Amino acid sequence: MNTALKIAAFATGVTTAFGAAYGVGHLTGDGTPDPRPASAAHAGHTPAPAATDAAAAAAAAAAAAEQRPGGLQVSERGYTLALENPFVTAGAPTELRFRILGADGRPVTDYRPAHEKDLHLIVAPRDLATFQHLHPVRAADGTWSAPVALPAAGDYRVFADFTPAADAEGLTLGADLHAAGELRPAPLPGTGRTVTVDGYTVTLDGELTPGRAGRLTLSVGRDGRPVTDLQPYLGAAGHLVALRAGDLAYLHVHPDGQLPEGAATAGGPAITFTTTAPSGGEYRLFLDFRHEGTVHTAAFTLPVGGAPAPAPEAPAPTTATAGHDAAGHRH
Repeated sequence: MNTALKIAAFATGVTTAFGAAYGVGHLTGDGTPDPRPASAAHAGHTPAPAATDAAAAAAAAAAAAEQRPGGLQVSERGYTLALENPFVTAGAPTELRFRILGADGRPVTDYRPAHEKDLHLIVAPRDLATFQHLHPVRAADGTWSAPVALPAAGDYRVFADFTPAADAEGLTLGADLHAAGELRPAPLPGTGRTVTVDGYTVTLDGELTPGRAGRLTLSVGRDGRPVTDLQPYLGAAGHLVALRAGDLAYLHVHPDGQLPEGAATAGGPAITFTTTAPSGGEYRLFLDFRHEGTVHTAAFTLPVGGAPAPAPEAPAPTTATAGHDAAGHRH
């Protein structure tokens, strides 16, 4: 979360582009590549008025793109997320296999690492009751694979958050995964500002305002005391992914500040993030943090005031693509 409660992608500050480093996607969700060419900046001379206008238009377009959430398209900028098999059985051992295809239809095999990984994979059901942040293994032919647990039947959204080596900006692509079984729909889980997970208490402070960068601080405690010896996870004090209820638009949120390379401790108890919500509505926030060698995930439901997100359109069909055998594992 180029990951990412792109999931490339990101407004200001530690940008959560529903879009850029962890993925920027169009709100159309039509599954078609973005046909617009990237604009190039020129230096070394004073631009003529026409060039100035063009530069201003390009800057405005870039700013607008940063407001668009990622993960709503299966294809963008010539890249496509191709699941080998989008139909699985809930409760059964499942190996998720997929490829990232380039504009030429060939699998991408060269990536720019972000948060210590070439690609971050997020899997969440449509009701946002659960969340999985996976780190798949890539075979030489470009096929990624990872074991995934799908305990309940229903429709899931798979987010691939990555930056191709040939591109300067990352993106987040999304595809639907269908788990067969007895479906029991449930409303969005309600939480307050404090949740408990694995014996840890995590408290959320801060608000999000549509269209403006907002700061969120999550503080970790255990046994009534603040945890001050959090361990680095993916090169940061914590990892936060936000998903918008309704269409599962993906925000990847970056933590404020950088840890020194090779740091053994990330401090604590507070972990602060900056992100921008593109609209009002309800968001699910998933915080991954590491302590005493184990990664824990705390989930929050955060209402955001302002104009709600539009009603989701029917998901675009996903084309299953044949792949090759490869071993995988989950972190």
